[in-house]
Amino acid sequence: MSFRFRNPAYSFYERRLTARILAGEPVEHVAIIQDGNRRYAMQKGLSKFLGHSLGAETSEKVSDWCLEVGVKHLTLYAFSTENFSRDEAEKRYLFDLIQKKFRDLNQSKKIHANRVRVRAIGRVEMLPEDLRREIIRTEAATRDYDKMYLNVALAYGGQRELVDAARALAEQVMQGKIKVEEVDEEMIAQHLYPQNGIPVPKVDLIIRTAGDFRTSNFLPWQANGNECAAYFCAPYWPEFRKIDFLRAIRTAQTRVSSQQA
Repeated sequence: MSFRFRNPAYSFYERRLTARILAGEPVEHVAIIQDGNRRYAMQKGLSKFLGHSLGAETSEKVSDWCLEVGVKHLTLYAFSTENFSRDEAEKRYLFDLIQKKFRDLNQSKKIHANRVRVRAIGRVEMLPEDLRREIIRTEAATRDYDKMYLNVALAYGGQRELVDAARALAEQVMQGKIKVEEVDEEMIAQHLYPQNGIPVPKVDLIIRTAGDFRTSNFLPWQANGNECAAYFCAPYWPEFRKIDFLRAIRTAQTRVSSQQA
């Protein structure tokens, strides 16, 4: 594990950028594709498992940074439906790691003091039973909080989310609960993940690490139609820094300012 020397100029720039962000338009929903854990580990000569663990540490830091600059919703892409094709040992490690992180969130004084609501979004029924139980406990413990929403996308696929919403609406039409002409954008949004509760709102900013320029089937409904900003950066997820995060937020704010001019 490497240690970075934080020189005074870096710290000054970080503080100055934070002040500018706090004085600007709020960026309420940040969604992050946490890419590059395995490639980072390979580059450093580490096991891919350790790469995932280091990436989880970055996720914890990002939630703190969101609280600092007033982000209302943070959605982290933790495990996609495509990830089920990985080998069994890696999947088991990831599920155990995610389970531990949900347990830590449940027990975190910071989560409760800051009234952070933790939710899993996706086809959670596809996950192992022990992980699902931990998710349920954490969601229940934070259900009444509303200062910030931490959405963890698990067994998630954007196209599948739209299919599930369409099926839920079709079933209600067949049962006579709603009429076809009543289906509009707002109603569709109400049937996206999580289907029982406050839906994930429109995305203001998508961040993807590790140098890839794709959004990979992530929140297609929430990220389209509202001028969502996209920020692609080179660092692998375990080496993603606060300054990278702040630059992404500032990029989104600058985009909003230019549209209002």
